[in-house]
Amino acid sequence: MSGDRIIIFDTTLRDGEQSPGCSMNTREKMEVARALVDLGVDVIEAGFPIASPGDFEAVTQIARAYGDRSTICGLARSLDADVQRAKEALKDAEKRRIHVFLATSAIHREFKLKMDKEEIVERAVRSVEQAKEFCDDVEFSPEDAARTEPDFLCEVVERTINAGATTVNIPDTVGYATPSHYFRVISHLKQHVSNIDSAIISTHCHNDLGLAVANSLAAVEAGARQIECTINGLGERAGNAALEEVVMAIHTREDYYGCQTAINTDRLYPTSNLVSSITGMKVQRNKAIVGRNAFAHEAGIHQHGMLQERTTYEIMKPEDVGFVGENLVLGKHSGRHAFRDRVQQLGFELDDEALQRAFDDFITLADKKKEVYDADIVALVENRLGDTPDRWQMVSFHTSAGSSSIPTATLELQCEEQPVICDAATGDGPIDAVFRAMERIMELTARLEEFNVRSVSRGKDALGEVRVTINVNGRHYHGRGVSTDIIEAAALSYLQALNKVAEDRRTQIPHRAETHPANP
Repeated sequence: MSGDRIIIFDTTLRDGEQSPGCSMNTREKMEVARALVDLGVDVIEAGFPIASPGDFEAVTQIARAYGDRSTICGLARSLDADVQRAKEALKDAEKRRIHVFLATSAIHREFKLKMDKEEIVERAVRSVEQAKEFCDDVEFSPEDAARTEPDFLCEVVERTINAGATTVNIPDTVGYATPSHYFRVISHLKQHVSNIDSAIISTHCHNDLGLAVANSLAAVEAGARQIECTINGLGERAGNAALEEVVMAIHTREDYYGCQTAINTDRLYPTSNLVSSITGMKVQRNKAIVGRNAFAHEAGIHQHGMLQERTTYEIMKPEDVGFVGENLVLGKHSGRHAFRDRVQQLGFELDDEALQRAFDDFITLADKKKEVYDADIVALVENRLGDTPDRWQMVSFHTSAGSSSIPTATLELQCEEQPVICDAATGDGPIDAVFRAMERIMELTARLEEFNVRSVSRGKDALGEVRVTINVNGRHYHGRGVSTDIIEAAALSYLQALNKVAEDRRTQIPHRAETHPANP
């Protein structure tokens, strides 16, 4: 296998978005797409164009903006209308792929499709041929392949390759496979499909048994050369194979796998943070590769070994994945040049306008706290990534609360160039009062579903981060705010989420409901 390259196919924007509560709007998808391009992802599955006007718009914009740097892919069922819609969405991409799928397992044939084997083959071939008329790069997925009879799976794969499929994806749709089982599935195809060398074999593993990464790597051993995965392992139910884990497994154990990827591994940690911030899905502390504890060593014997030689207890270097600790870097007298150099060392490339906004935030922070850490810088920069001014801005706020008084908040907001609006509200705490006043001014009502607070660095004056998830008419919106004042951070996060609601209503681009058509 030496020298082989593994194609990384990211489906965060399609399958990852199907995690309950992880729906993204077009602007957020564009931010994630930019990060995936910078990460070096080979193929970006940007969405399911026929699923909704919002999905179609997102795929169209991503294809137009990034279709010359990464291959942009659109998903389609084996239906004429689906394939046609994918063609329309991808037409501006220089590098484009249509990904067609159709279930093949006995249980899906009987209970979902109510089709026999020959009908399945005919429809699969037709959809691949239709996609091939538009682009040379066509992928076919026999949905629930891991539970499909081996001989029938071979027939479908062989016929779709003959029809023009250049990639055949073998989904473990329900996370049923084990590594040895999945290895045998891929090996069987390699041995019994006469034209298998004319296409790339791909994996798409779900994590219902916690085996998605292990199964994907087993498939690589068997001859698969594309892995479909998501940032942070997002996806339906228990999620998909985590991109950061499969990439670093291949990178760290190149001696065993004999393969490489084109991923810029030092962008893994920042990309994980961005996706976590946008989707509102917090990364567990002990998550492999990108968790906050991934490079922490508490046990005394481990610490002693680390001081003598890092490799005694560390198989990867933190900088390999772009991990940022709490190194003290800057103070209030540090200039713009020093700030820019540190931002670049941390792996961020900002234009002059974005850099100035982040530097202004840094100066404000440095006036409030004595010590500014790398983690603080990252939080400030990430808070400005893809930053476009929201229509509603907070001008000022004031809260009062105590054991013998009613919590009250007074708030001033401004919508673009319109006059400042001031209002007040009471609540069962100062933060609740701020939220109520904000809803009154913006004439919106939301249900708060998640409220998470964490310290970005250490110390009593640490920068605090608040993430919220709100529900408006069954759709989830996420917000993030950072400040040394946790009430201000909460206000900023709630305002960001409400701004997304207001933008949706203003543009009136409907998004699909958080239930989705069957897919790989």
